Amino acid sequence: MVGIGTNVVAAPEGTPTPAVSLAALGVQISAEELFSALSDAWVEFRGIWDNGRGFAEIRKLWLERAAGLGEKVAIHTGATTLEGIFDTIDDTGCLIVRTAEGRLVPVAAGEVFFGPVASVGAA
Repeated sequence: MVGIGTNVVAAPEGTPTPAVSLAALGVQISAEELFSALSDAWVEFRGIWDNGRGFAEIRKLWLERAAGLGEKVAIHTGATTLEGIFDTIDDTGCLIVRTAEGRLVPVAAGEVFFGPVASVGAA
């Protein structure tokens, strides 16, 4: 299962990792407008997905927009934490982490922390 949450107007304080709202970033949008835009995008990308046949196109489009690509990442997978550089997404949809030793490690699921919070998340 996958889910997202977006802080539109306000963000909680005192969270283990920093949280921010769209309004604090200067983005003025209502929750209804955001939902409509996300819903429209979902319909478009679901069509491209085509029961998995369009994965290569989805991957290409996703990598063009990926935040954190080439940056520090930490991923909690159960009791372990993997740290390295976010290298890519492979042909199966796994996030690929390049470790300090240069090893490429595929990750299918986990709690992901990017950039400065990668250090916080790894602690």
